[in-house]
Amino acid sequence: MLGTHPQEGLNDSETAADMSEPHIPSQQRPEESAGASATYQQLWAPWRLEYIQGAGADDAQQETFNLLPGADSRCFLCQAAGSQRDRARLVVHRTPYTLTVLNRYPYNNGHLLVCPQKHHARLDDLSDAEHLDVCRVLAKMIAALERTIHPGGFNVGLNLGHVAGAGLPGHLHWHVVPRWQGDTNFMPILAGVKVIPQALEALWEVLTDALRET
Repeated sequence: MLGTHPQEGLNDSETAADMSEPHIPSQQRPEESAGASATYQQLWAPWRLEYIQGAGADDAQQETFNLLPGADSRCFLCQAAGSQRDRARLVVHRTPYTLTVLNRYPYNNGHLLVCPQKHHARLDDLSDAEHLDVCRVLAKMIAALERTIHPGGFNVGLNLGHVAGAGLPGHLHWHVVPRWQGDTNFMPILAGVKVIPQALEALWEVLTDALRET
């Protein structure tokens, strides 16, 4: 199941500085004697501090939103739709009917969420114009990702209802997850670690620049 919010485990969009070259020094465990040869690996990940401290929650409380009719003020997608701070909200594309944001907690580099601007929970709540625009935007986002980060394929889909894995069941959203050959390598299997090689701010800049050119 594809995730979007902290309730779901792996979920929606995390702002960071450059993540491309983490420093991994080899250090001796403190409890081992000076002559011992065993070492452990330390992953330097300062971009995680914002997530640990919950900085985004304070920003949401201080920001004033121009919420659409029927919006849920607690919904991060409704907040993004009503915000003027696209970079802070990781919004890469808007149309009169849809919104596209970077997933703050991505499954893979380039993981996008495409949603209607309005707070709809069901497919039959969408107007014909919203249905058409979602399909057009999904195609546009896939093309932009192909031009910029060159994946080998995509997983595209949505979770309808909480029991189906939707972390935000009140607001429809489609996941666009780029895939590469070998992206399910030994790291998640042996170490329980998924490597995301690009910072979200850097990806935001790449995608918004590419979309301005189309």
